[in-house]
Amino acid sequence: MARGFRLIFAASLLLTLLGLCRGSIVGVCYGRNADDLPTPDKVAQLVQLRNIKYIRIYDSNIQVLKAFANTGIDLMIGIPNSDLLPFSQFQSNADTWLKNSILPYYPATKISYITIGAEVTEDPHNVSALVVPAMQNILTALRKAGLHRKIKVSSTHSLGVLSRSFPPSAGAFNSSYAFFLKPMLEFLAENQSPFMVDIYPYYAYRDSSNNVSLDYALFESSSEVIDPNTGLLYTNMFDAQIDALYFALMALNFRTIKIMVTETGWPSKGSSKETAATPDNAQKYNTNLIRHVINDTGTPAKPGEELDVYIFSLFNENRKPGLESERNWGLFYPDQTSVYNLDLTGRGNVDMITGANVTSSNGTWCIASSTASESELQSGLDWACGPGNVDCSAVQPSQPCYEPDNLVSHASYAFNSYYQQNGATDVACSFGGNGVKVNKNPSYDNCIYMSYGSNKTATASNATAMASTSSSAQKWVHKWVSGCLLVVTLASFRCFNY
Repeated sequence: MARGFRLIFAASLLLTLLGLCRGSIVGVCYGRNADDLPTPDKVAQLVQLRNIKYIRIYDSNIQVLKAFANTGIDLMIGIPNSDLLPFSQFQSNADTWLKNSILPYYPATKISYITIGAEVTEDPHNVSALVVPAMQNILTALRKAGLHRKIKVSSTHSLGVLSRSFPPSAGAFNSSYAFFLKPMLEFLAENQSPFMVDIYPYYAYRDSSNNVSLDYALFESSSEVIDPNTGLLYTNMFDAQIDALYFALMALNFRTIKIMVTETGWPSKGSSKETAATPDNAQKYNTNLIRHVINDTGTPAKPGEELDVYIFSLFNENRKPGLESERNWGLFYPDQTSVYNLDLTGRGNVDMITGANVTSSNGTWCIASSTASESELQSGLDWACGPGNVDCSAVQPSQPCYEPDNLVSHASYAFNSYYQQNGATDVACSFGGNGVKVNKNPSYDNCIYMSYGSNKTATASNATAMASTSSSAQKWVHKWVSGCLLVVTLASFRCFNY
C-alpha cells in the first residue's frame, strides 16, 4: 500500500510539474464545409492514428463530440457568429446550451476552449458588439457548473484587427474596433484566457509578392528583416506578425495576455494566379512551422515563449467559396489519404497513410521472442520505454495495445517501436538476442504496430494516459518517474524564470 501511494504521489507530482511547463502544442482545425468528408467516428480514428492530440471544431456538433469521447483528444469547440445573438441576450440561453450540448459529453470528451464567434471583424453582419456579452454569459454558465477553471473562453480574430503590423514594434489595434476590443481584452486578462488569432503568411506573400519573399513566408529565408525601432531581427513572416500583436497588446498595457494561433497553414493547390499554392510549399511551411513551435523558439520579442498553434485544416473542403486555394488547405483528402507527407511531431518525415492503412517501406517488424525469460523481457521493456525513448502509452490500461496483458505482447510493441525508430536495422532488434524480426505485420484490432519511417501508429493512443498498473508497465513507470522527477523539476525552474 505504501509503495503504491508513493508511486501515485510521484506520478501526480510529475504531471503537475509537466503542466506548469508543458511546452507549445500543435493542433489541427477540423472544418466540415464539404459534402464528401468521412463520418466523425472515422475522422476520430484518423486523428488518433496520426497522433494528433488537439483539434479545433467550429461548433458543438453532437456527433463530433460523441466521436471524440474517450479518445484523449483535446477539443476546442466554437459558437458560430450566426448564434451570437441569443447567447449575448439571455443568460438562460447559455445555461441551456451548456446543459444540453456540452455537459452530457464532458469530460469523456475533453474540451479546453470555447471560442465565441470567429473573425467577427470580417463578418458582414456586424456582430462584433455581441461577442463580449456572449463570452460573459458562457463564462457564467461554466462557473455555475464548476468548469470555469478547466474550460477557457475566448474569441478568434483575423490579423485585420491591427491597423498597422510593420514594423512589428509599431503594431497597433484598429481604433474602429476599440468599442469591443477593450472590454474583450479586459475579459481575457481577468480570466487568463489567450488572445486567439488566425495568422496566414501565405496571404501576405500572395497579395504583396513584391515586398514579401516566398522564403520569408516559408520560414526559409537566409536574410533578416530588421525592426528599426527595436533592432530585433526577423527571419520569417510568422514571427513578425505574432510580435506585431504582442506590441499592440503592450501598447494598451495588456502585458500578461498570451497569444494562441487558432489557424495557420498553406494551401496545396490554387488557381493559375496562385502559383505559390503547391504541395511542396505547403509541406515546407507546415513542417518548418511545427519545428519552430515545438522547440519553444518563441519570437524575437518573446524568445522562449510558448505558443500554441492550430494548423488549418484537416481536410480539403469542397464547399468553401472563393478562389481554388480556399478548397485546398487540407492535410488529407476526404478519402483520408495524405495530400503530402507531414510529421506533426516535428521529429522527421513519416510514411504516407493510404486509405487509413499504415504502409511499411521495408516490410519487417521486430517482436519479442516467445522463448525469452520474463526477466529478460522486463529488462528489455524497461530499457525501450526509458532510455530507448519509446512512447509506451499504448500498452497501458484502456489503451489499444494493453490486451493481451502479458510481457511478450507489451515487449513486442516496445521492441518494434524502437526498431522502427532506429532505422529498422538488425542491431535495433537485438535486445540481447530477445528480439526477433518477422515479415508479417503483428498489428491486431486497433493496435497498430509502427512501420519504418512512421512516428506513431497506435490507434487511440493517449499521451496523457495514467501510469500502468499492469505487471509489465508498473515497474517501468516506477523507474521512469523516479528518474525524471529531478529533470522535470529543473525544467519547471526554467519555466518560472520566463
